[in-house]
Amino acid sequence: MPMVGFGVFQITDPAACEQAVLDAVSVGYRLIDTASSYGNEAAVGRAIARCGLPREELFVTTKAYIQQMGYRQTMRAFDESLQNLGLDYLDLYLVHMPFGDYYGSWRAMEELYRAGQVRAIGVCNFLPDRLLDLCYSAEIVPQVNQIERHPHFQRGEELALMGELGVQPQGWAPFAEGLKGMFAEPVLAAIARRHGKTPAQVILRWDLQQGVAVVPKSVHRERMVENLAVWDFALEEGEMAQIAALDRGRPTLLDPREPSEVKRVYDYLRNPVLTSL
Repeated sequence: MPMVGFGVFQITDPAACEQAVLDAVSVGYRLIDTASSYGNEAAVGRAIARCGLPREELFVTTKAYIQQMGYRQTMRAFDESLQNLGLDYLDLYLVHMPFGDYYGSWRAMEELYRAGQVRAIGVCNFLPDRLLDLCYSAEIVPQVNQIERHPHFQRGEELALMGELGVQPQGWAPFAEGLKGMFAEPVLAAIARRHGKTPAQVILRWDLQQGVAVVPKSVHRERMVENLAVWDFALEEGEMAQIAALDRGRPTLLDPREPSEVKRVYDYLRNPVLTSL
């Protein structure tokens, strides 16, 4: 799995999404991350068909959402996602939220994995208790846990647990969507100046040096190029410590344990206006 991928959350216009994926592939991205709830799998599929790369050179991820939980529902959702994407297999299939009958879904994913229809299976937004419970109960341990992860919410203990379990962390919203002054953090700006980089590149490099894969999103080609240009420098130990001090210990975008957040994601099913999922 590439450590830096391209996410398409909130790119709702089909033409814009298709072009964004084409641009991302052309500048070097090989991991494309979508989800059934994003409503843009078909656009991603058209871009994959047009990009000119052999299928095996791309790593394609999608996810099953809450209404698709349960063995039969997930089997059906998987087929629908493959049809939307125009593919005959997935590289990574994820349980999108730790709600609903995700145990039934996991049995379906294990079956799909054994059949070779998906090369890896995992989860999103699973906190330690639910991740541990699933790991202890499942026949196949989740290979990936995609979580909100950025300098304001660093989740060090959770990353250590994932390391013990053999679960690869992958960070969504690595910039916290620019909220709460992320790009204005003086520490990030100072480190960026020292390396001749941008704060966004510093954040991505910080993730990579801790073994966290990332899926940044942008519809701007120059930002796509910028987000990939993070392999030619390294943060020093003191700089990593400075960034560690930015941790606020709370999510910026999603808290799966907060009742109001649980209500919000379920309300999304009834009124699918895209919010931070």
